[in-house]
Amino acid sequence: MTNDIYALMRDHVLTALRAIVPDLPDDIAARVEVTPTRDQAHGDMATNAAMVSSKAARQAPAKIAAGLVAYLGEAPGIAEAAVAGPGFVNLRLDPSAWRALIPAILRSGESYGDSRTGTGVKVNVEYVSANPTGPMHIGHCRGAVVGDALANLMAKAGFEVTKEYYINDAGAQVAALAWAAYWRYLQAIGTTLTEEEFSNEVPGGLQYRGEYLIPIGLALAAAHGTALATPDLGVAAPAGWIDLVRNFTIDAMMTEVRTDLAQLGVQQDIFSSERALVASGAADTTIDRLAADGLIYEGVLEPPKGKTPDDWEPRPQTLFRSTQFGDDVDRPLRKSDGSNTYFANDIAYHADKIGRGYDILIDVLGADHGGYVARMRAAVKALSGNKTKFEAVLCQIVHIMRDGAPVRMSKRAGSYVTLSDLLDEVGKDAVRFTMLTRNADAQMEFDLDKALAQTRDNPVFYVQYAHARCRSVLRAAAEQLPPASITETALAEVNLDSLDAEAEQTLIRRLASWPRTVDAAALAREPHRIAFFLYDLASDFHMLWNRGKDDATLRFLQQDQPERTLARLALVTATAVTIRSGLAVLGVTPVEEMR
Repeated sequence: MTNDIYALMRDHVLTALRAIVPDLPDDIAARVEVTPTRDQAHGDMATNAAMVSSKAARQAPAKIAAGLVAYLGEAPGIAEAAVAGPGFVNLRLDPSAWRALIPAILRSGESYGDSRTGTGVKVNVEYVSANPTGPMHIGHCRGAVVGDALANLMAKAGFEVTKEYYINDAGAQVAALAWAAYWRYLQAIGTTLTEEEFSNEVPGGLQYRGEYLIPIGLALAAAHGTALATPDLGVAAPAGWIDLVRNFTIDAMMTEVRTDLAQLGVQQDIFSSERALVASGAADTTIDRLAADGLIYEGVLEPPKGKTPDDWEPRPQTLFRSTQFGDDVDRPLRKSDGSNTYFANDIAYHADKIGRGYDILIDVLGADHGGYVARMRAAVKALSGNKTKFEAVLCQIVHIMRDGAPVRMSKRAGSYVTLSDLLDEVGKDAVRFTMLTRNADAQMEFDLDKALAQTRDNPVFYVQYAHARCRSVLRAAAEQLPPASITETALAEVNLDSLDAEAEQTLIRRLASWPRTVDAAALAREPHRIAFFLYDLASDFHMLWNRGKDDATLRFLQQDQPERTLARLALVTATAVTIRSGLAVLGVTPVEEMR
């Protein structure tokens, strides 16, 4: 028995359709779907097979549908087939077909829902990729969770996935960070300069003033004494100090980033350095590649929207013909002074990923990077000969709320909510699950009160409570029955005919939809669908639990009904397995009991 009952029924439909349309084209067969009906009164599933094949078969949809009904009425597991509307076919399954799914789940374990949809496709998911200029904040958190869950989801759907972090450790912001760390170093060794005096001497002024840099200044002082300062402990320093301080600070900040990510349950496979990429000359090499393909020219861009001739200075620049690949304007790769733009470095980085053999590149970005997507898609098309696909997932802003009002939680930086503070407040599981209760492109409010509440309004509690209840039933069963009789292996062999209550059937149907949920969510790049599924599954299980409180015949453990008890334990175990399978995608812990 396959563990995807919808895939099994689709196979039956295709077999029937090919009997009616022997020369059915493959592209038409690929469009055939079997989906749940909107109203169960019309059946369990519906197929569009007659509608999508009508043109190729040169037959009316109704005629093909009638033929499908005749074939499918005899197919194993199908109790009834009927024409619906202009050519859809509704299917009602035999209850035994639904129940047969439970042993398949128990034998699969947490791999239930795994698929081969992405087999042979290499995917790079790049996420977080924050400048290492301060502690990770709530804006980074959503992208981290969405990216990590998306990578897990695609791996479950069979894609070969690499998780990557791109360290933006080149450019003016990192230079400003080095100056700020140097200021903390001077403080650590006893400078008499005031912060204002130091800021007046620094190019661009002192930009990073957070207390999080004090430990770095102390560490520099411990490692180098006064060697990095002039005798009067002023702003000037020995030659080469900036590289040493910058590298020291970046290493320290990235250590903190990795610590924060680990606390969030995120561990990337690869950390790539922008600075190393620039030093290798990769940007120039990439520009030369584009030039060799005739995709580079010297030109002057039109004024940006909103600019007037008085405040726009036309400048000749090295431009990439990105409009040839769907962008709305050509993009500069070199400025008028000959230096490379940030975009030049970025396309060099994506060229590097293309060179590593990925079929799909997915960047998880903040919503303010929306204008970046078209240009990068154009660059990836140009650099890969249109063989590599570029996608972006944009994450909208998160507002932290308590008692209905915005909250500023940071104890260290003072101006934004740090990830560490949020994790200390509510924990990893609540952060991860809550971040996935809305589509990434929708703004969301993270309500601290709900995240800590033990009610169904707190989705992570509601789902974890369902798993804990499953485990409590199995612990109680272990006190009444031989342990060997309630293992997953043993329960996969029990008679399930007694699972005929409406609430039990509803739960089984929900379990059956897990594999197709995984595939659909992975193909849509929408990990929040997994959170929705788990909440609905938990709701179905809690409903069955509550029905048992009111109706003794629906209780899981019944000493005078051993066969019924084992059947229900099989259903409870399958539910727990499926919850764990889903929580693994989200990176959330399945708890054993609730205190």
